[in-house]
Amino acid sequence: MKSPKQLTLEKKIVKMLSGKALTAAEIMINDEEIQYLQDYANTVSIKRLQYNDHGPVHMRKVVFNSLMLTALLNQAGIKFNIEKEEIGTFEDTKIAVLIASFLHDIGMTIGRENHEQMGAMLAIRIIERLLNNLYRENKKKKVILRSIITEGIIGHMGTQKIHSLEAGTILVADGCDMEQGRARIPMMIGTESKAGDIHKYSSSAVKSVKIDKGGKRPVRITVNMTESVGFFQVEEVLLSKINSSPIKSYIELYAGVIGEKIKCYL
Repeated sequence: MKSPKQLTLEKKIVKMLSGKALTAAEIMINDEEIQYLQDYANTVSIKRLQYNDHGPVHMRKVVFNSLMLTALLNQAGIKFNIEKEEIGTFEDTKIAVLIASFLHDIGMTIGRENHEQMGAMLAIRIIERLLNNLYRENKKKKVILRSIITEGIIGHMGTQKIHSLEAGTILVADGCDMEQGRARIPMMIGTESKAGDIHKYSSSAVKSVKIDKGGKRPVRITVNMTESVGFFQVEEVLLSKINSSPIKSYIELYAGVIGEKIKCYL
């Protein structure tokens, strides 16, 4: 059964899209295999490993963040690789980003270590099924989009060098999901302290992450937190991912404790 949070995010995602990209989102939202994989990713992440949310809500939040980032970059006149290399249109970019974001953490069904590579392995058959549905008559585009989507999944941790703006968008979008709700369940069920708990505590200090139009650059990301421990998430997770992303030069990053002076990172 889908949670209210998941349903709310799905409605937001659908409102952002039209045409073939909307069709792609609706297919994935209603796909049983994807839902089962996302649900089990959370079973492994939260119940078995007592780690943060890596399930359907998180993956939809990354979809939402990715679509926000692609829209802002497009509004600023920046062409993604699919357009720049004359593979397809901006709609094709949205579809590639959408699919990769929806599937990026399914490797957590196997475990935390190398889950980006495991996710790409699990996703390939689903990607082919989706692209066969969306691009029946264009084999060349299907083949190329499959590689870009796979790059987005493998590249979302910043452990492997990525080169497309599409994959770079997913990397940053994933880093932006670090608000309090993501650590709520593991904080409730956690007992003894253990290595890695800093991710739970620092995430719990992050009140909001806003993605807006920037001033000097196309995108401004603002992180508001209730305690300074939240800077761990900004400096060790989000900033690290932005530094590894091909879209870094288009981003302004600000963070601070509510009521105190905000810090500019980029």
